[in-house]
Amino acid sequence: MDRQDAIYQEYVEILTRELVPSLGCTEPIAIAYCSAVARSVLGHVPDRIHVEASGNIIKNVKSVVVPNTGGLKGIETAAAIGALAGDENAGLEVISNIGEENILKKTGYLDNTKITVSPAASDLVLDIIVTAFYKKEWAKVRIAQTHTNIVLKEKNGTVLFSAPIVSEEAHESNLTVLNIKDIYKFVEICDLNDVQEVLERQIQMNTNISQEGLQRNYGANIGKVLLKAHGNDVRTRAKARAAAGSDARMNGCELPVVINSGSGNQGLAVSLPVIEYAENLGVGKEKLYRALLLANLVTLHEKAGIGRLSAYCGAVSAGAGAGAGIAYLHGGTYDCIVHTIVNALAIASGMVCDGAKASCAAKIATAVEAGILGFEMYQQGQQFYNGEGLVAKGVENTIDNISRLGRVGMKETDRVIIRMMVEADYE
Repeated sequence: MDRQDAIYQEYVEILTRELVPSLGCTEPIAIAYCSAVARSVLGHVPDRIHVEASGNIIKNVKSVVVPNTGGLKGIETAAAIGALAGDENAGLEVISNIGEENILKKTGYLDNTKITVSPAASDLVLDIIVTAFYKKEWAKVRIAQTHTNIVLKEKNGTVLFSAPIVSEEAHESNLTVLNIKDIYKFVEICDLNDVQEVLERQIQMNTNISQEGLQRNYGANIGKVLLKAHGNDVRTRAKARAAAGSDARMNGCELPVVINSGSGNQGLAVSLPVIEYAENLGVGKEKLYRALLLANLVTLHEKAGIGRLSAYCGAVSAGAGAGAGIAYLHGGTYDCIVHTIVNALAIASGMVCDGAKASCAAKIATAVEAGILGFEMYQQGQQFYNGEGLVAKGVENTIDNISRLGRVGMKETDRVIIRMMVEADYE
């Protein structure tokens, strides 16, 4: 592989597209974005809003604080802030530049606007439809499969824009080019000028929110708990840094993060442990950049087969990716990285996603621990073998097994979780 190869260019494009900033949890932000676009199509701030959302969207919005709302949660809050003050051109940063603090409370918009919610009629995992009304006019906007993928704009019955809704697998087909062998080759030969801006943004934004999480009180303060309970060694700091970022993000912090696979928590889990180990080892920026390239691409590869949203906790994939990055920082060979990934996935693959909330920080810490332990096992000549549980012969076969578990095996688990969490709220 060299810089002129098509696969090299695809990897750079994937990183540029996937490692983008988002303010707040991506599911409520996607609702806010859809609502802001609907307001733009309508041409007025709506006096009534109806939101249709798939179960996984409802699950992930239910318990997480929406930034710039004064600590409010829920679909109604996300739709209201997007409709009132969101920037329809800003994607996942739709509510980043709201000048007036707590504008929903000050204007009374949320209290005085009828906002209704119902489950989406489709079987799509990620599906949001916002219908905004103003007097006798109305506008409808639909997002499907990924958090900013608009497939419909309609006003007063006239379709202004329509795009086909392809299957989730087809939508992620551009990620099928990823495999561990080529990822490793890319990491080794990558011209860092092609990726430096993306990676530096990830370092700066994710470090900033992690520091915020350690300095102030957010949620269950898992980052602080780890440091107080287990000390200040690099292993604990790596977990605490990632957890603290999630502490802040899940509980309304108004700082952006750089996401991975559509998730800010995965973006935090895959990057902050690698950054912490790089600082502890005293490696230069070049080594850190390459380790982050590896960690991010491994995580994207793992998640491509599972899907953006599922009952499978995405932190597990990110923790394995972080473990690979940490192995690389220690001079790990290709074999070392492969075994680190397999070991990490074997340790923590039973963890479920029961929505975005404060406990995500603790799950991140657990996933990062699995990544670190996976690397330490290889260091000491230990590994999990083909046929032991979901471990198969070869890293790609093991990743395929985890993908089947998350996408196929956990479908009914996902339905049960959603029913237990939210069915009563939106019957």
